[in-house]
Amino acid sequence: MYVPPVASALHRAAAAGRRLAASWAGSPRALDVLTALSCLGLMALDLPGLAAADNSLSGPTAAVVLAAGCSGLVVRRRAPWVPYLTALLFIGWLHELTLIQFALYSVGRFRGRRPAVLATLGYVAFALIVFCVPGWPEPRAETLSAFLGLVVPIGVLASAVGIAAYRHDLVGELTARRAESAVFQAVQHERTSVARDVHDFVGRELTLLTVRSEVLSTRARETAYAKDFEELADTARRAHLVLNEIIVQRGERASTPGVDGLPALAEESGRAGSPVRLVLDPQVHGLSPLRQAAVYRVVQECLTNAAKHACGETIDVSIEADGPQLRIAVSNGLPVRTPARAPVSAGSGTASMSERVRSLGGSLTATRTEDSYTVVATLPRA
Repeated sequence: MYVPPVASALHRAAAAGRRLAASWAGSPRALDVLTALSCLGLMALDLPGLAAADNSLSGPTAAVVLAAGCSGLVVRRRAPWVPYLTALLFIGWLHELTLIQFALYSVGRFRGRRPAVLATLGYVAFALIVFCVPGWPEPRAETLSAFLGLVVPIGVLASAVGIAAYRHDLVGELTARRAESAVFQAVQHERTSVARDVHDFVGRELTLLTVRSEVLSTRARETAYAKDFEELADTARRAHLVLNEIIVQRGERASTPGVDGLPALAEESGRAGSPVRLVLDPQVHGLSPLRQAAVYRVVQECLTNAAKHACGETIDVSIEADGPQLRIAVSNGLPVRTPARAPVSAGSGTASMSERVRSLGGSLTATRTEDSYTVVATLPRA
């Protein structure tokens, strides 16, 4: 089917116009342009009066001046003071009160209550000064009371509507942030739950696979398949280690620092009133991230307990690698007098700490004497 070139060009132009209209529809820039045109339309109703008044403006010149003044509303979101100052100029020069309504609304809408109140007071004060100039405003207000009855309601109403819209936006933004936070927390909770399920179920199967492959490797030691079974056992152990590392990095709500975070933890405890003497074996830095996270959590919980029950007492923290074992010892003195008010404690921190240690094949003991409290945790280094 033959399509004339002119018709094809018209179709392309119409499609381009529809795309442009769709991109501008509902956009803030389009709304600002529409606001400026609306203001210009209202002010154009007074063009004959402006041309007839003694302000050195002809009809075409007045139209150009009004259009230039209304163009400031296009930037009202970023710079609402531009149309505001232009509106004050129009009040003193053209005796025009239309633009000031849009300007005061824009200040309240995009800057809030305090700037809107200051802008309204400035507008009323400026208009009062202009009122004292001989020959204006006539004949709309021949007395001060009549003048204020016209000027004040215009400014107050425009600012009040703008402030109300500003607060409505704040409430909407706060609601959106709360909804986003709730979704984020739900995702994090679900991620933690999935990570624990993966660790419990997949980790168990990998453990069984490791044990089974080691048994088969022992049985096939004298055969040609011994090396293959040993590689299978090593692969299963590495897979289990990688799974544990992923759980630490992805399953927790926040990334747990390693042993490098212990000095900062000790410094924070010292600032809180419980000085810490930290002894750290250099070999600890070679531990896997999973075990470093466990060390950090154990020390963190012990320092928290000491701050609750023995605030002000010196805390000794010792972390050393003893052969295949890792030993964590945290001890602190006990106050001579029992605090008058018991510290707030849910008791879940110690249980969580013990569970973390046991999940890595270690053990945790807490010993209390007459003058000290000691927590000792042991973990396999590999």
